Amino acid sequence: MGALVGLGFGVGALLVWSAFYLPRTERSADRRSGRLQELLARAGMGETSPASLLALCGVLALGVLVLVQVVSRALPVAIAFALIAGYLPLSVLAGRARRRQREFAEVWPEAVDNLASAVRAGLSLPDGLAALAGTGPEPLRDAFAQFALDYQVTGRFGESLDRLKDRLADPVGDRMVEGLRIAREVGGGDLGRLLRNLSGYLREEARTRSELEARQAWTVNGARLAVAAPWLVLLMMSFQTELITRYATPAGAVVLLLGATLCFGAYWLMTRIGRLPVERRLLS
Repeated sequence: MGALVGLGFGVGALLVWSAFYLPRTERSADRRSGRLQELLARAGMGETSPASLLALCGVLALGVLVLVQVVSRALPVAIAFALIAGYLPLSVLAGRARRRQREFAEVWPEAVDNLASAVRAGLSLPDGLAALAGTGPEPLRDAFAQFALDYQVTGRFGESLDRLKDRLADPVGDRMVEGLRIAREVGGGDLGRLLRNLSGYLREEARTRSELEARQAWTVNGARLAVAAPWLVLLMMSFQTELITRYATPAGAVVLLLGATLCFGAYWLMTRIGRLPVERRLLS
């Protein structure tokens, strides 16, 4: 009887634990996958799945782990470079997303001007957006060409705008799309003035942000060089077996871990302090 009571208590405790913790794990995985998918979309690679990205990170990490271990015979050093290699695709993807966003910020005013000219010429709002596939700035033409195809096939302006916003994955694009959606639903003759005001605001914002980024660039580049230099030295030391094997000892592993923590912690703190405000996407 006591064993049965104990078993029942254990099953009940397990059910209570699973009710509190298992959904959190699933939600955490969903949020992680959502962040990766958002990063891929901002980099212009929305068709790529997060699983493929993680698989690439794993393959790179494993390959570098084996290669450095064969060369250096020091497992802590191989693990350190494997972690760096595994994070490299994410870093490249984040850099590509930032470059794409800067490129879009430079060309959005021209796109808004072209749309305003099309509306003044008598084109409807969907036709004006579709015309940007041929007359708009080069970086945005593919997205508006897909919008034109979506609208031609479905005839649903709202759904086509949602797909356009997903393809652009850009905060400025979100603002423009939502403003056009409201203008389409509410109607009125203020669309041209709204577009002109938006174009002027975007030009001023892009000018101010480019000046701040230009002043900040030398600091960021200097920090990246300071972070990369010790690891380049360590990589060159990996070809000198009598030196690098010292890091294969427990004391060497502790020194390596402490150096990595200080190095990347200082870089993270510097970028955190000097980071410019990042505009969030609307209703994404």
